[in-house]
Amino acid sequence: MIVLGSTMAMAESWSGHVIDVMCKGKDATTHTKGCAIGCAKGGYGLLTADGKFVKFDEAGNAKALAALKATSREKDLRAKVTGKLANEVIAVDTIEIEK
Repeated sequence: MIVLGSTMAMAESWSGHVIDVMCKGKDATTHTKGCAIGCAKGGYGLLTADGKFVKFDEAGNAKALAALKATSREKDLRAKVTGKLANEVIAVDTIEIEK
């Protein structure tokens, strides 16, 4: 079998704070799990260490909500996200909130 090329893009990874869109301007270290879950309708994204906020795609929003509900952390919601970045939106593969 000969493979001439591949259109599959490699997944990237990012670290930062999972935060809801409505609270992206707040201090991510004190932003609470309860607030993030309460603001789920607005969607989620990742606030990186350099202060850049990158939104998640629709599937990523669902994964973020599930991760938030599952975590025991109440604030400082640091996470590692894998996926693909396109048009300033992360198509999320995985979200892992630190314990």
